[in-house]
Amino acid sequence: MGIHTDILIIGGGLAGLTAALHLQREGLEVLLIEKNEYPHHKVCGEYLSNEVIPYLQWLDSDILTLAPVSINQLLFTTVNGYSIKTDLPLGGIGISRHSLDNFLYRQFIAKGGTVIHDAVLNIKMEGESFVTQLSSDDTVLSKHVVGAYGKRSGIDLKLKREFMQVRSPFLAVKAHYNGKFDSNLVALHNFSGGYCGVSKVEKEKINICYLADYQTFSKYKSIPAYQENVLYKNKELKKVFENSQPLFEQPLVISQLSFGAKEGVVDHILMIGDTAGLIHPLCGNGMAMAIHGAKICAELLQQFSVGKIRTRTELEQKYSSAWNYHFKNRLKTGTILSALLRKKSLSDLVLKTLIHIPGILPAIIKRTHGKTLTVNTE
Repeated sequence: MGIHTDILIIGGGLAGLTAALHLQREGLEVLLIEKNEYPHHKVCGEYLSNEVIPYLQWLDSDILTLAPVSINQLLFTTVNGYSIKTDLPLGGIGISRHSLDNFLYRQFIAKGGTVIHDAVLNIKMEGESFVTQLSSDDTVLSKHVVGAYGKRSGIDLKLKREFMQVRSPFLAVKAHYNGKFDSNLVALHNFSGGYCGVSKVEKEKINICYLADYQTFSKYKSIPAYQENVLYKNKELKKVFENSQPLFEQPLVISQLSFGAKEGVVDHILMIGDTAGLIHPLCGNGMAMAIHGAKICAELLQQFSVGKIRTRTELEQKYSSAWNYHFKNRLKTGTILSALLRKKSLSDLVLKTLIHIPGILPAIIKRTHGKTLTVNTE
């Protein structure tokens, strides 16, 4: 017979959980599939822009109760010792995905939500319904499917998404540390072939997460060797590592990161979060974008449920249009910045320009961030 639901969400990260909470609040029947148990760590910069805090509070999920770190300044440094510091226009918080995802999951469950810990093998549409096959041999029948399963998945291969055919030159490494670091600061330290974000999260832990060029990384036999020979060339970054003690037995590592916009709708599946598009970490806004994208998707699905949107085609067109309007230019800006800052000569030139014209940096930050989210209560 299978499991029946109005909306199936595949993936229980920030985007998936936010969409689930929103749809649940609107009285829609929603089922979430997540392969991992909570809580768990994820490779992430763990800086969340304040633009989404009021929306999460509207969802009755006040993450300020988790005692995150308040962050209002950005520091950027280069290998050659240039640096610039500026205020963050909206500011944000430092919060670990370990705590945040688990909190949203617990909120969803407490309100009667259902989460199945399983993996998806296949999705197909039959008539106006989706049939989703799980690895446990269960089948889910739903009116809609929302893809929130992250940066890269076997599902993408089955859907024949173009980015899966292109080999990415990037990998990312993340771990938590104990040590001294300014609580109100998020730092971006440039090094040859990449850049590293450093900021505090709850309980005085320091999150260090860096993006590296695989070609450079592969020359070294271990992560410590790579860090000592490449990252430590940036003296400010070297200080951070030398004055910190790791809290993980081994850092988390992910590879094959595909940045930029992907398709927002694939085979009638609405994609949200990193599944729809991944912004470069140096922009510091991936978490807020995931939550914002989930909000857009949930609002349109609610409008479809009450007949304000009459057809699936209209729903998909409205979602693609809204996603591109809010996020496409942000992704382009992130791609351009990454290309400039990964090259030593260009990164120094960019920073010299920012030092002499300090108003440019806040303008760049605004291009990769949005305004405070408002909620449509109609």
